[in-house]
Amino acid sequence: MTLGCRDMSLVARGVVMQGLLGCVLMMLAGCAGTEAPAPPVNREAVPAPDSTEAQLLARLEEKFENPQVHYELARVYHKSQNWTKAERYYIQAISFEPGNKAAQAGLVKMFADSGDKAKAEEFASAYIRQAGISVKETLRLGWEFEQLGMDDYALRSYRVAVATAPDSDAANKQLGLYYRRKGDSANAKQYLMRSFELNPRQPDVAGELGRLGVVVQTPGIPEGPLEEKTK
Repeated sequence: MTLGCRDMSLVARGVVMQGLLGCVLMMLAGCAGTEAPAPPVNREAVPAPDSTEAQLLARLEEKFENPQVHYELARVYHKSQNWTKAERYYIQAISFEPGNKAAQAGLVKMFADSGDKAKAEEFASAYIRQAGISVKETLRLGWEFEQLGMDDYALRSYRVAVATAPDSDAANKQLGLYYRRKGDSANAKQYLMRSFELNPRQPDVAGELGRLGVVVQTPGIPEGPLEEKTK
């Protein structure tokens, strides 16, 4: 028996050397009752599996109540326009972390991108209303909307923050900077000046005002260098 196996091995090696290994493997596979080797795959034609998705799903297996993983999965499905899964994971992220402004803004954006403008408006209004009890949370929500290019909702959030707390230097600053980024110098100057009046210890606001042609004095900084810097 041992001699027979050795003979077969030698034969097999000879076949390999003659370039007929594929045929032998197919014959052996048929004798063993297994499938023959699959033909070569064109790697360029067949995309690789989304390892990010697989990794995130594996992390959920470890800890399902992780809101950040749900949010990241939602973004993956959002990008691939899998609206059903994107909505599911955005909502899961928010359910595990109700104050997750990035997930809230992402869900609104997903509705808008999928063509459901009415639902986007419904959810955006609800989130802005909920955040309205806290200036900080309203500004955070506005910032997340702005990062997603949803300027209407971002501006609405910033305005709600200022309306809720007109004497908040942070709210006036954020609204002023928003107008500054959008090239609206008149409104930018109005809200940045108000923010600076409420809290003059803001070198960044002083700098923005200087670039808008308004020279102000920040406490603790000599007037000469500031004027030079902001001209």
